[in-house]
Amino acid sequence: MENKVTFSLVLLSALAAGLVAGVFYAFSTGVMRALGALPPKDGIAAMQQINLAVINPLFLGAFMGAAALALASGVHSVTHWRQPGSGWLLAGALAYLIGSFLWTVAFHIPRNDALAALDPSAPGSVQPWLDYVRVWTAGNHVRAAAALVSSACFIMALATRRAV
Repeated sequence: MENKVTFSLVLLSALAAGLVAGVFYAFSTGVMRALGALPPKDGIAAMQQINLAVINPLFLGAFMGAAALALASGVHSVTHWRQPGSGWLLAGALAYLIGSFLWTVAFHIPRNDALAALDPSAPGSVQPWLDYVRVWTAGNHVRAAAALVSSACFIMALATRRAV
């Protein structure tokens, strides 16, 4: 590692991506299963509330902070390409920015917006809810895996640079 600032940047990138991966993993392995097992009107109402509740400084700070750190790490990798571990650093940045951040913006937010428009008590909301749970959860697996891969790549960048 060139210096303590770079080491700190990459370490924080790994931790932030790992934290976000954990949140997404929890949704993939438990939260969505539980919501899907509820009566549709209850599952819809609960997910609508979750989607409102996550708009808070703690979650957004981690999610957006991880994106900012990934971007900074990616820029650093390109501007210091000859340094050991730069490939890992760039891979970690791209995994988070594309597979987690952009995937959330392009895939999950539109689905969450459509869910927000549903009336939980309306009979016509049942099938859209069942589709939402299936498709949203499958998409969530993608962003959970991408954030985990990102964290692992940042760790590999640290290990590679420290070994030199």
